[in-house]
Amino acid sequence: MNPKKALVGIAVAALSLALVGCTVGTAADAKPDADSDAASAFPEKPITLIVQANPGGGSDLSSRALADQLSRILDTDIIVENRPGAGGATAMEYVAGLPADGYTIGFGPVEIAMLNTTQGADVLPEKFDLLGQIMLAPGVISVGADSPYQNLEELVAAAKTKPVTVGNSGTGSIWEAAAKALAAESGAQFTHVPHEGGAPAVAAAVGGQIDAVVSGAGEAKAGNDDGTLRVLAVLHNEEHPNFAGIPTAADEGYPVEFGGWGGIYAPAGLPAAVHKKLEAAIAEAVETKEYQAFQKSAGNLVVYRNSADWTTFVNEQFTRFAELLG
Repeated sequence: MNPKKALVGIAVAALSLALVGCTVGTAADAKPDADSDAASAFPEKPITLIVQANPGGGSDLSSRALADQLSRILDTDIIVENRPGAGGATAMEYVAGLPADGYTIGFGPVEIAMLNTTQGADVLPEKFDLLGQIMLAPGVISVGADSPYQNLEELVAAAKTKPVTVGNSGTGSIWEAAAKALAAESGAQFTHVPHEGGAPAVAAAVGGQIDAVVSGAGEAKAGNDDGTLRVLAVLHNEEHPNFAGIPTAADEGYPVEFGGWGGIYAPAGLPAAVHKKLEAAIAEAVETKEYQAFQKSAGNLVVYRNSADWTTFVNEQFTRFAELLG
């Protein structure tokens, strides 16, 4: 064989191998991550939003108001599904057991930090990706219009000398916890009277069956507006826009803050890109004028916390309720 031809053949073969090697290496380096691609394309189908309460309640209406905006922002249908039961545990335990793909999310009320403590439910903050807080219903303490108590100080003073009944939305509820905290801070001796929800508790105060009631601001708004209920104080760090001129408990010397907050969560372990997209969409939805107008009309405040801040907050609240109700 001609030596020159042999050398040329070896050189061509070597170059071919080098090119193949480069091609293979480049293809390997450029191979897309399937999970990353799926996450970046999210969502590719409708998303289900699980609500822990019956249709028509505060949690349901807040969820639907947010879902309207999320549907537009994410360009997909958001299907609201109600799964009431066990104080919210039914819905939250259900969502926690689903695949962490972003296609099922839930509305997480304050009970997400309370249920394991008060009812023995399998609801722990670490079971969820907490995507963002979307609202706050500050607590208020109120009396019926015919009550002799004109302000919080008079109610507290009376409760130091005789039994004073204070209604709430149920044993182990956020509003029972708030009443207990106010009693501890003020030295009052309240007799706590549970009801089947905030609305019946407010109605009992209006009708004079109980001396006072702790409820969400939204539940007290109608009575305050029509004069059948006298709101004595707001359990928040600033005046509520729907209760102009009504002091906070802190203004009266009792720094007690309680509210029925809520946010959006998913099963723990979402892909990072999906988590980021949902978090950003929730933040954008909360800022829309339509969503903000709804919460104002409902007597709630628009309070947003991003995923990291809401996660920290929920864990702090979990510890708080364990100490208060445990």
